[in-house]
Amino acid sequence: MTGVGAQCHSGWVLSRYRRVLAIPAVRQALVLGLLVRMPIFAGGVVITLHVVSHLGRSYGAAGLVSAAATIAIAISGPWRGRLLDRMGLRRVVVPSIVVAALCWSIAPFVSYWWLLGLAALAGLFVIPSFSIIRQAIIAAVPEDDRRTAISLDSVAVELSFMIGPAAGVWAATVWSTDWVLFAIEMLGVAAGILLWVVDPALHEAPDESADASEAPAAAVPRSAWFRPGFVVVLLGAAATTFVLGGTDIGVVAALRDFGAQPSIGLVLAVWGFGSLLGGLVYGGLHRSVNAFWLLAGLGLVTLPMAFAVNPLTLALLAFVAGLFCAPTITATIDQVSRLVPASARGEAMGWHGSSMTAGMAVGAPAAGFAIDHQGWAAGFVAVAVVGLVVALLGALGTSSRARARRGRAAGAHAQADAPHAVVGG
Repeated sequence: MTGVGAQCHSGWVLSRYRRVLAIPAVRQALVLGLLVRMPIFAGGVVITLHVVSHLGRSYGAAGLVSAAATIAIAISGPWRGRLLDRMGLRRVVVPSIVVAALCWSIAPFVSYWWLLGLAALAGLFVIPSFSIIRQAIIAAVPEDDRRTAISLDSVAVELSFMIGPAAGVWAATVWSTDWVLFAIEMLGVAAGILLWVVDPALHEAPDESADASEAPAAAVPRSAWFRPGFVVVLLGAAATTFVLGGTDIGVVAALRDFGAQPSIGLVLAVWGFGSLLGGLVYGGLHRSVNAFWLLAGLGLVTLPMAFAVNPLTLALLAFVAGLFCAPTITATIDQVSRLVPASARGEAMGWHGSSMTAGMAVGAPAAGFAIDHQGWAAGFVAVAVVGLVVALLGALGTSSRARARRGRAAGAHAQADAPHAVVGG
């Protein structure tokens, strides 16, 4: 690309982001997303530290608490999303705020098994913040700018992931983990109250006077949109986080083998920065890319991480792998939003979130199993191969459905033209 061409392209990309960020509802949703998600990411790592250091339990016990909360959140996703579609934001968020406030005002100060049960209960009633923020962003922008807006949200997620855990770990080294956990979870409750107060619109309003968050469009039967095409995209979303969950474990195992444990946080941050940058680039492209082609790219760039020879090469390879993380997730969200009617978007986003949660939950132990039997490099290879296989199957499935749709459209067009041909003859 010539210098002039590159300048024109970068100017066009920046104009897309300026156009999206000029919308007040988008800016509001992005800020809300940061405030709501940082306590979520911080809370996860502080719970682990609390179980291990304050309660004197093993990392396995800490993982069991995380697993219980994760399973509960995955179960709640479609259910809470469907309630969002039917009842609106405020009536769904209020019970979540109450349950979270009760559970997390008790859980940091009780024994291990009480903590596990309260964390699972809070997970069942978790505020569906990811679904809410993404719906608010999708509703705020024209369809042509949807991918750019979702990419911005992915960047905000990466920032939350980079800031939240670091802040939580720092606080846990200064103060007692029980009070740090209490404070973080109360910040999450406060963010939920802020969501209730702001009450962002979750559906495109038919006119400026409509209250889209409280009066969603007429309900559509699940059978009308929960079809093979939707399920295939969910599989792609699960495969994406399967790769990411396994990569996370692989990085930790590799750096332990290199004797460079203090570098774990830095390498993961470099990986996250690559994802942030990739999300920004993808959001500025002229056209969308099929999520399964991006998943194939993610698998291909994750595989070379198995050949790292020291922390520096691992960090460089992680940065390259990160370039495909946010774009692949963004593409799955974009495709889900286009496959379902607006009135069912909350439940659909809930299913999408649960699929990603399930993929992450399976990817980490799968990589761990490979690492235990074949060494740290096998963790990267295992998840990359699975990602590539799912990408190939998904790409074949989506292309065959696209051909079928074109064939049906061509047949319908021919039928529509046939009577005119007869009359003309």
